[in-house]
Amino acid sequence: MSSSKQASKRTEGADGMDDTDGANGTDGANETGPGGLGEVVPEPLMPAWRRLESIQEFRRTYGSTYTGVLEAITAAVLIGGYVWWLYLFVVG
Repeated sequence: MSSSKQASKRTEGADGMDDTDGANGTDGANETGPGGLGEVVPEPLMPAWRRLESIQEFRRTYGSTYTGVLEAITAAVLIGGYVWWLYLFVVG
């Protein structure tokens, strides 16, 4: 590729850094970071994809607390179910 064509491919981003548009094969399509699927999700599915991304962001931010609360709720429901089953087994 000649230097004039290469120079025309280079653009200056909003942060003042040079970005290579298309030279590395990504064309800036990956909006969600490495490994993201934002570039392959069809436009009609984008509202659902954005909702999924917001859920994942919540899990990244509050993951350990979120998991602990869900485990506590699950444990309480299971204990309640076993106690109810035992009551029915003994009384019934």
